[in-house]
Amino acid sequence: MEFIVWMVHVLVAVSLIGLVLLQHGKGADMGAAFGSGASGSLFGASGSANFLSRTTAVLATAFFLSSMGLTYFSAKARAPAAAPAAQQSLPAAPQPVAPVVPANDAGKLGAIPK
Repeated sequence: MEFIVWMVHVLVAVSLIGLVLLQHGKGADMGAAFGSGASGSLFGASGSANFLSRTTAVLATAFFLSSMGLTYFSAKARAPAAAPAAQQSLPAAPQPVAPVVPANDAGKLGAIPK
């Protein structure tokens, strides 16, 4: 299932990039008014802008939803499985260490070694 969401995510991303690159900027409408001929294409003067912006909005929504789906799968994969209460144990307490005492007086402060 995660693979399918990845594929949809990549396809929607590439399609969204292509649609954004196809759209005209705000200044392109003025050039079309002076007879460039691009405004009278398949969708009419304002039809192409509406179709492209609606399609972009649909693809942006699909991209958002696929991103949320991938986040869900990522969080699900990283969540540790809960161990039953009977198997859980606390770490053992550290054992006290006996101090090391020298056998002769050589280890005492101020003693002169022989």
